[in-house]
Amino acid sequence: MTDAMTMSQRADALEARMARELDYIVVKSRLHALAEGDMNASLSGAALQKANPSAHFLMGDDPRLPAMPEKPTLVDFFKYRFGPSMHLLQSAHHAVKAALPEKMVLACLLHDIAAVGFIRGDHGYWGAQLVEPYVDEEVTWAIRAHQVLRFYPDESVGYEYPQSYVSMFGADYRPDPYIEEDYKRMRDHKWYMSGRQITVHDIYSFDPNLHVELDAFTDIIGRNFRQPAEGLGYDNSPVAHMWRAIIRPAKYL
Repeated sequence: MTDAMTMSQRADALEARMARELDYIVVKSRLHALAEGDMNASLSGAALQKANPSAHFLMGDDPRLPAMPEKPTLVDFFKYRFGPSMHLLQSAHHAVKAALPEKMVLACLLHDIAAVGFIRGDHGYWGAQLVEPYVDEEVTWAIRAHQVLRFYPDESVGYEYPQSYVSMFGADYRPDPYIEEDYKRMRDHKWYMSGRQITVHDIYSFDPNLHVELDAFTDIIGRNFRQPAEGLGYDNSPVAHMWRAIIRPAKYL
């Protein structure tokens, strides 16, 4: 690898070398390439096979990742696919301490699962879609709403615009127009306070000294999350393909 290579090119070269050493070919999704600022056309399947004549494209489980159970549960995704989730566990912990209803504790537990397991941008919208077939409608609405409400203070519950956003996004940052339009609709909704409660218990959930175990919420998940018998990703729901994408993120087709 030369010094002139970009970070993305270095990663591609490393993956190409790994592919030659293994018996399968891993291809990044177009979305992954765009996130790297890479507008170059990816190599064709034929070109990749020519460079790796003894390998096949990855179409099953990725041996680089932990194996998933045959019928994966929500807890399995926390264990084997989601990234660090202490923030979510702390958020749900604070919701329990505040005596929120169980479904709102679940909403706090799940509000950022798209960010820790799927995609960061618009993660509240994606997260709500991921869980919609399996939770109460109010939970779905609240998870979607927290994406928007986080940017707007509410003195009635003591929620201020997070100072961390000023440092992360700049003092001049303003939410996109679609966020503003959603806020106008959401602030008069019957479940407004449900979405707002997520933001309230969100900002206090970054304590490096507080450790919370997922086991503390097993019963709440069992009572409030409709786990499909076939396993998440295999129940033919409208979002099953999204869960399968998390199970096998490098599947070629």
